[in-house]
Amino acid sequence: MLRTMMMIGAMSLSASAMAQHYGPQDEGRRFSDGSKVQCRNVEVQRNSKDPNRIAGTAAGAVIGGVLGNQIGGGNGRKIATVGGAVAGGAAGRALQGNRQEAKGDRIVEQRCERVYR
Repeated sequence: MLRTMMMIGAMSLSASAMAQHYGPQDEGRRFSDGSKVQCRNVEVQRNSKDPNRIAGTAAGAVIGGVLGNQIGGGNGRKIATVGGAVAGGAAGRALQGNRQEAKGDRIVEQRCERVYR
């Protein structure tokens, strides 16, 4: 079992090492196996200072944890603090994502890939 998994891992590593990148100049190129290169336009966001939304998540978690700590007592307070931190982190991440999407620069890039049919 372990040997099989190691062989599969090695094969996937060698396949990704041999992966080719295609550009617009390759569009329509056909291969002997019946595959071809297809290009499509993809909208991409640029100039985001915090693409992983770490600041919004952290700020939301702190605020949520503080608010959750105000509820209950004993073990209930601990659970409320953790729950508030998790919910606040999720809310902060969503808020920052919405703001970045509204303010961010969006451009269209052409991406090409080999399509097997």
